[in-house]
Amino acid sequence: MSDPVSALQGARFDGFAEISEIGPVGMITLRAKGLKSLDKAVKAAVGTKLPALRRIEVNADRACAWMSPDEYLLVLPYADVAQTLSALAKSLQGQHYLAVDVSDARAVFRIDGPKATDVLRKLVPADIDGLLPGELRRTRAAQVAVAFWQQDGGFTLVCFRSVASYVMGLLSHSAQPGSEI
Repeated sequence: MSDPVSALQGARFDGFAEISEIGPVGMITLRAKGLKSLDKAVKAAVGTKLPALRRIEVNADRACAWMSPDEYLLVLPYADVAQTLSALAKSLQGQHYLAVDVSDARAVFRIDGPKATDVLRKLVPADIDGLLPGELRRTRAAQVAVAFWQQDGGFTLVCFRSVASYVMGLLSHSAQPGSEI
């Protein structure tokens, strides 16, 4: 097996906020609804409960994010994805669900610093000031789909790997010194 390579190999930009691509990060799309053992399976996989609508439950380097009424995104260390998929298969055996490794199809960014909020304010049509701790937003940055949440004093942003370079450019341009809001 080859070593994982993130979309932008750890690209960084330091402006009035720090932008960094932090992959590779393990991600599993879990599609299921109303299963008896779903809560237990997610708890075993990432150590969190199922999140409520537009929420993310974080447990250190693992998380479960609500993506739609029957879809969750499990975030975990890249090396643990295969084992977690196997455990999910055992926990949910005989029930209607889908669990897919999407780690290599996504790029993950961190936006850090006291003015990290300003970077997103310029790019997304969402109320950044109204974003509550533990809230997840699915929206767009310029014209591409993204999801983001507050974490550790900054923001974690996920997009498709195919647009990672474009998103890095958007974030970097938005964080240019002298362009603060």
